[in-house]
Amino acid sequence: MVDSDIEQNLENVAQAAADVAAAAAATTPQKKQVGRTLEFILDVALQVTVEVGRARMTIQDLLQLGQGSVVELEKLAGEPLDIYINGKAVARGEAVIVNEKFGVRLTDIISPEDRIEGLERR
Repeated sequence: MVDSDIEQNLENVAQAAADVAAAAAATTPQKKQVGRTLEFILDVALQVTVEVGRARMTIQDLLQLGQGSVVELEKLAGEPLDIYINGKAVARGEAVIVNEKFGVRLTDIISPEDRIEGLERR
């Protein structure tokens, strides 16, 4: 009878240890869970805008525009294009053609310090 009581107690201890290990595994963050978080935000769509240049004009000049009109931009030919992500300047680049479509090759990534400085100027 004593042997069966010991066996039963050992089984109870083993089961309790397994329960504790399972509970610890459930509450411990694992790399796989972090990966799921990163995968979740990788699907977030961002708006990418490439700005060739800007111009200011009066309403009178705007109303006179027609087909074939030329709007003179502030940028010079050959200057880098500005690249914005969700309205924030992040890079500069040059226009390229890839498979008969326009693209932009990044030539300069704007440093975080310069991004903050640009926000202060606005």
